[in-house]
This record gives sequence, structure tokens and C-alpha cells, in this order.
Amino acid sequence: MPFRPSIHPLLGALALLAATAAGAAEPALTPAQKEALQARLEAAVVDHDQGRLLQAREAFEGLARAGLPAADYNLAVMHLKRELPGASNGEALRLMQRAAEHGFVTATYGMGRLYETGDAGRRDLGEASRWYLRAAEQGSVPGQVEIATAYYLGRGAAQDLPAAAHWYREAAKGGDVGAQYILASMYETGVGVTHDLRLARYWYAVAAASGDEVAPAKLREIDARLAEPPQRPPAPVTTPP
Repeated sequence: MPFRPSIHPLLGALALLAATAAGAAEPALTPAQKEALQARLEAAVVDHDQGRLLQAREAFEGLARAGLPAADYNLAVMHLKRELPGASNGEALRLMQRAAEHGFVTATYGMGRLYETGDAGRRDLGEASRWYLRAAEQGSVPGQVEIATAYYLGRGAAQDLPAAAHWYREAAKGGDVGAQYILASMYETGVGVTHDLRLARYWYAVAAASGDEVAPAKLREIDARLAEPPQRPPAPVTTPP
């Protein structure tokens, strides 16, 4: 599936790139400075959404020079969408990576998507998984889902079912309904985790409350299984002396 990113309206992580490149300590931004940058970013997003692409580009470029990773990300998106003269996938990848390296988690996840789809020039599932893991560790729920799936399927990473369960659990706690259902099924079947019908029931209930259409039926099935009396082991067979 192609990567279809959208322009990002929030600051995210801030880094003054010139200071970082020089090895100097990063000066702290005051609340007033952050508010001013946020206002400039929002105005540029409005320009973009209303089709004033030249103004948006100039504003994003100014914000990028000021050290705003979100601006690098937005310029990368404009390159990918062919909204700029001479738009380039290579330049999109460079800008996306610069935003990711300066802590913009949306760009970190975006790097994984670019390598998974090949939209930036080449498809590399191993590289995609490495970026997804970084995004997951930074708290990205989509990144957690993607790296969990990579570990579950052994796609782009060595199959590791306990690691898959870990990241599905993190994504489930973050509200991803698909992860909630998959984690429930892993507890139900004992794949990657200890078999536990009560935890399976818990996560099916969470998935159902989140709107999954199949989870209510699974919840009823688990309830019926939990209500069954425990099976007694067969009596040992004795033989006469």
C-alpha cells in the first residue's frame, strides 16, 4: 500500500539544527518562542491546505532553518506529493530522515513506511523494521503495530513471537483496536505468551469496547469456555495381580 502522509500541524520535538551541527549545547526555547513557532507552522499549514503551495513552501523552509523538525517533515511530504517544482523522492527521504534524527516521531514512523513501500526509491523491509522499532520505542502506536507484525510474521526481522506480543501489548494499551484483538488471540492460543483465557477475555472485551465487530462473539465464546467445569484427568488403569 502506498505511503500517503499528510502535512503535520504540530511542533513535535524541537531542535536547533545549526547549533546541533556545530556541537553546541541546544538553547532552551521560551514558551513565547514555542508559541510563535507554532503560530507560524499553523499559518503555513493553512496556506498548504488552501492551495498556496509557494507560500507554504517558503514558510516551511524558514521554519526548517529555525530548527523545526516538523517543517522538514512537511517539506518531505510536499516532495512525495509532487507539490513542489523538481520534487524528488531522494530529497523527501533526506528531509524525512533529518526530521526523524531530531526526534520527530511522526517522521521516524514515516521512514519505516518509506522503506516498506519503496516510495522513496527502494524497498527494504529490514530497514523499515529498524525504523519502526525506533518509532515504537519513542511511543508511536502505529510503529508499535508495525514492528509487532514484523516480529510476528518474520517479515523484515527474525520471527520473535514474545517480542511481537510485547509490542502488540504496548499498541493495545495505546488504543489500537487491531492490536487489542491480536493480543487477545495470542493469549487464547498461547502463541508468544502463556496460554491464559482470562487475559484473552480481558483483551477481547477491550477490543469489543473499542468497536471491533468480531470481538463480542469471541467474548461470548471465551465466557462459555470459562464457565465449563474443569475436566478431570482419567483415572489410572489398574491391572489385577
